[in-house]
Amino acid sequence: MSEETRSETYAELAAVGPYGVRPGHALITMVEPHPGHEYAYNRWYEDDHYYAGAMAMPWMYAGRRWVATRELQELRRPEKSAVARPVTAGCYLSTYWITEGRYDDHMKWTVGINKRLNRDARVHHERTHVFTSFQDHEATVYRDGAAGPRDFHALDHPYAGLVLQVIDAEGPEERTALLDRLRAHDLPRRLAGSPAALVTLFRPTPLPGDRMTYVKQVEGVDTRLTLLWFLEQDPRACWTEHFADLDSLGGPGGRVELVAPFVPTIPGTDRYVDELR
Repeated sequence: MSEETRSETYAELAAVGPYGVRPGHALITMVEPHPGHEYAYNRWYEDDHYYAGAMAMPWMYAGRRWVATRELQELRRPEKSAVARPVTAGCYLSTYWITEGRYDDHMKWTVGINKRLNRDARVHHERTHVFTSFQDHEATVYRDGAAGPRDFHALDHPYAGLVLQVIDAEGPEERTALLDRLRAHDLPRRLAGSPAALVTLFRPTPLPGDRMTYVKQVEGVDTRLTLLWFLEQDPRACWTEHFADLDSLGGPGGRVELVAPFVPTIPGTDRYVDELR
């Protein structure tokens, strides 16, 4: 017996609204599986939640998972972070692109489906959300100008690593000034000659009031910037030369609260799970 899908409305929905390819919004979620549950968490996320809780949803068109082994966790800065306590918390990172202008549509669906997944016992509760938020795209800065993959390719291109960076400004005006400085000066200078091909910049948006209770409300909505650095090399091979001092990038009016390197997971495997602790 087939379930009711209301399929007759899909053609109507597809005929209206934005449908470009720009990553207008992102879901960025860094999670710590509870000790002893690492393998179970990884299999649940890869075998079920990555698809049923993310990629199968409308307007979420690209995704990628990343992992921080203990060796990578120990490269994180600063030691006292407003994002991760301790700074090594959050060994898995998932990143997703959402079509520009479709945030509200996606959120209605994601709240509904996650309530359903929870009701149907398809949510793994032995985990802590360290840093989870939907974010609006502010800018992308490229190392090589018009050459190379664009930001909408970034989660499908086989990048060898990623650095998550979180910067808190002193206030909304300071964040605007920080964004302008990063986009025009600091990031182009940093990218030149580095193994990072591009940096995407986002600002967090508040989660809806009917979100799942295990996800805390977003901090720093008016003051925070999130940067994703996409690397062509394993971060362990180039960290000291290119990224060890990223915690100084905030400059006047901003404080770097997290610099965290990751490598991509290998879907369908438990690669790296035995290197988390």
